[in-house]
Amino acid sequence: MSRFIFITGGVVSSLGKGLGSAALGALLQARGYTVRLCKLDPYLNVDPGTMSPFQHGEVFVTDDGAETDLDLGHYERFTGVHANKDDSVSSGRIFTNVLEKERRGDYLGATVQVIPHVTNEIKDFILDKDGSADFILCEIGGTVGDIESLPFLESIRQAGNTLGRERALYIHTTLLPYIPAAGELKTKPTQHSVKELMSVGIRPRILLCRSDREIPEDELRKISLFCNIDEEKVIPALDVKTIYEVPLSYHAAGLDTQVLDCFGLESKEEPDLSNWEYIVDRVKDPEGEVTIAVVGKYTNLADSYKSLNEALTHGGIANNAKVNIKFVEASIFDEENPQDHLQGVDGILVPGGFGARGSEGKIKAAQFARENKVPYFGICFGLQMAVLEAARNLAGITDATSTEFAEDGEDVQGTPLVGLMTEWMKGNELEARGETCDLGGTMRLGSYPAKLEAGSKAAAAYGSIDVEERHRHRYEVNMNFRAQLEEHGLKFSGVSPDGSLPEICEHVDHPWFVGVQYHPELKSKPLDPHPLFVSFIEAAIKQSRLV
Repeated sequence: MSRFIFITGGVVSSLGKGLGSAALGALLQARGYTVRLCKLDPYLNVDPGTMSPFQHGEVFVTDDGAETDLDLGHYERFTGVHANKDDSVSSGRIFTNVLEKERRGDYLGATVQVIPHVTNEIKDFILDKDGSADFILCEIGGTVGDIESLPFLESIRQAGNTLGRERALYIHTTLLPYIPAAGELKTKPTQHSVKELMSVGIRPRILLCRSDREIPEDELRKISLFCNIDEEKVIPALDVKTIYEVPLSYHAAGLDTQVLDCFGLESKEEPDLSNWEYIVDRVKDPEGEVTIAVVGKYTNLADSYKSLNEALTHGGIANNAKVNIKFVEASIFDEENPQDHLQGVDGILVPGGFGARGSEGKIKAAQFARENKVPYFGICFGLQMAVLEAARNLAGITDATSTEFAEDGEDVQGTPLVGLMTEWMKGNELEARGETCDLGGTMRLGSYPAKLEAGSKAAAAYGSIDVEERHRHRYEVNMNFRAQLEEHGLKFSGVSPDGSLPEICEHVDHPWFVGVQYHPELKSKPLDPHPLFVSFIEAAIKQSRLV
């Protein structure tokens, strides 16, 4: 039987519940336990797949093709446990399931209500994981007091009653703001947040108190007294210089020890956290540094490229180098010279994206990288723009474009080298999509295999010619143009096993110019960095020595 840990948050959003959950998972693993993490989000979208990155940040994709919250990326990076579609659920999915059951008559004519039908659906999502790991960590999105969170809070309250105190634990993450005018930290927001949580029947047994500075002992005792929580279970959760220091920080504050105490488990010998110490040392004291320009269209919100940012950091850790990321809004190249923004950078990365805005700027970034021999890494849309650049400027297809750029259903103006996929193989099954299908969940999603060409830069980086990577896209390069492009130096060094879909392209006469149709950043971890990011940063280091 599993033990369940429910992590909630109060006062404000973005307190780091996801990071805290991931770090606790890593600490429990270090003590010899198995863990599984899941996220329950209160928004009404069925999943974040159709949400703007400016609204929600990155959409994380699992091996089985689920589009999920970015916190699942934290879970994977810290624990190495691959998430799946059953580890993420939203209010939208819960309500959809309930209404589908009502339409089928599963409720036998009963009046369908939030309690018990919605809450039972949420509890089933949680309790169905019983037995799959020693500890199941469930993070509840949003903040206590939000009206949309109430069904989830009621559900975990009921689940706690079902499981009993020996198998259920509530951890509440809250904020201690510093008021400069008063010159002190304030505990009142934490007190009110705990009071709000207790008003729905949940009494937290551990508090994670977020703060940007040391919390005085008398303030911790005050919180313990007013919130009716054991003093040693009021855990300071202080800001750190790198997110990979969080497991070390939380262990030093006693989080994992107190969790085990709540379950009546004796603390085994001190966990071996030397791997995290190694990572933190590499991040804090690197031997060198490089600057990577990320030319994208969602650059105003760093969370839009969360996994990408971390994967670049992982590549730097592997090469003992600090990676400075220079975000460049692609559309700025519509009016300004790319050289003004890209001159002097050690590498250029063009990430995924959707739509025509900024596409010409990304094409110019690829051209700058090719002509100036700057290491280039194109991911998903970044591969497609690199192909269009080569077609226009090398292969003589001056009007090369993508059908994605067509306006309001009109035919695209130009030669479509990139087009909408309508069918593809997933395993032994044919998957099909139409132009008029819904946007949500209709892309080529999840893990697919690829066959690499021996001797290619990609194969050298992987150390293998057989790989499997996660995809999230609707458009593919038309392989009918393969011979024409390869004749002018753009080689397709990786394709789907049947040879019909492009996966990787490279410029053969360039030090490091690689585009991939998939999203390698989704599988990169600090303790297991993705080989393409390691190779890219290595090439950027060589470039920095040439400048």
